[in-house]
Amino acid sequence: MEKPVGQLVSPTGKTIVLPVTHPNAGVQADYRKRLLRLVDEMHKSILYWLAATYRAKPPELAQDESPAMALSIAMKRLGRRWQKRFDEHSGTDARRFADSALGSADASLKQRLREKGFSVQFNMTREMNDAYQAVISENVGLIRSISEQHLQQVQGLVMRSVTQGRDLESLTKQLEQRYQITRKRAAFIARDQNNKATAVVTRVRQQGLGITQARWMHSRGGKHPRKSHQEADGKAYDVSKGMFIDGAWIRPGELPNCRCVSQSIIPGFED
Repeated sequence: MEKPVGQLVSPTGKTIVLPVTHPNAGVQADYRKRLLRLVDEMHKSILYWLAATYRAKPPELAQDESPAMALSIAMKRLGRRWQKRFDEHSGTDARRFADSALGSADASLKQRLREKGFSVQFNMTREMNDAYQAVISENVGLIRSISEQHLQQVQGLVMRSVTQGRDLESLTKQLEQRYQITRKRAAFIARDQNNKATAVVTRVRQQGLGITQARWMHSRGGKHPRKSHQEADGKAYDVSKGMFIDGAWIRPGELPNCRCVSQSIIPGFED
């Protein structure tokens, strides 16, 4: 059987199933740390300036400026400041994450191949560069969205607090709850995007190596696993299409919070 150009074929004649390439925990931890640092700093800044404005009393406030107006002005100022801060960090942090995630996935797959007797050199192909740029672009948007959503929610909490005559302590408790929600979202983004980036690299490299088949491997993690993904565990799928699950063609790690991974299948000439 003549192998297609660029396709890996088992040197033993037997089908080889590579160990899976898992997302790198260190990459996730670094990305999570960077996102949470921004969220923590934003929260502290908001609490400080809102407290200062909330406690201000005439004649400290301008004669024609009501407490509600003063808080509204303070929130707009804080919103512009922190949206700009997140925008400035989004490009740098997204690129750092993409470099780390893609580099780690490449190194892991290369090691898996080496263990099975294959020596390969990965290059930045057009397909890989497209995937790399897509990872950066998606994460730039997600980083910016963290501050956008948080500031929008905080604005609403502050205005409702004023109109309902609540004190600073009540507002602070509400802001703390919103802060914890935002922290959880930032941590989720770090984990989910690390899974997705690893899945993208694996798929692009599989196709570049001529690997057409892979096994869907369920992570066995998470509190609420998708039943359909559990049922797909161990089943082979076409790398170019994915597996038809829940009415759509998908690949491991593509859907939000999917921690499933791909196991490459290298055919033997005896198969």
